Amino acid sequence: KTYLGRPERDKSRRSAMGVLGEALRSSRPEEAIPVIEAHLALRRRYWSDSGQNAKYIFRLQGTLIDCLHLLGRLDEALDLSREIYSRRVGANGASHKETIVSGARLALSLSKVSRYGSAIALLRDDLLPAARESLGTEHNYVDGLNHLLAEAFMDNPDHTRDDLLLAETITQGVVERRRRIDGPTDRVTVENEALLAAVREKLELSHSVT
Repeated sequence: KTYLGRPERDKSRRSAMGVLGEALRSSRPEEAIPVIEAHLALRRRYWSDSGQNAKYIFRLQGTLIDCLHLLGRLDEALDLSREIYSRRVGANGASHKETIVSGARLALSLSKVSRYGSAIALLRDDLLPAARESLGTEHNYVDGLNHLLAEAFMDNPDHTRDDLLLAETITQGVVERRRRIDGPTDRVTVENEALLAAVREKLELSHSVT
């Protein structure tokens, strides 16, 4: 309320909108969405979709997708994710960091609506080769994509034992790299160790069935 009376282009007002949207994202995503949408509209109304403003818009769109996921509005999140990824590829190319981030969100959105085959193809055939080339094989973004790929293999109800073995190999590699680079107690390391345990549990179950 402190900034409501200020002009729309006021820097403090814009900053307050950004802080409020982020603060509400996890705890009250339904309230965050109109704040984020208003902030997006403001930036598009007064500034071009280029330079520093384009980066703000990109971040706001990512936050909006996160809120849609949390609210279970998965089809909307998928449509927005697909639109943003397409724009990033056209504007920046397939290997740009922002393109890779938006592609990861698209892969996650695909998995959330159970389109695992499409998520796997996007990650394996497009995102990971581009990310390895531009960022290097040990970059944390690359291992984030590896995590999503292994998770998609595991969660796919039509997975084969070979899919699970591949997921195990991928995740084991991620765990080893993140332990070496970030340490054994780092959040990303711990999350990938949990994924590795889940994959191995499914492998054990598949072995007992066969």
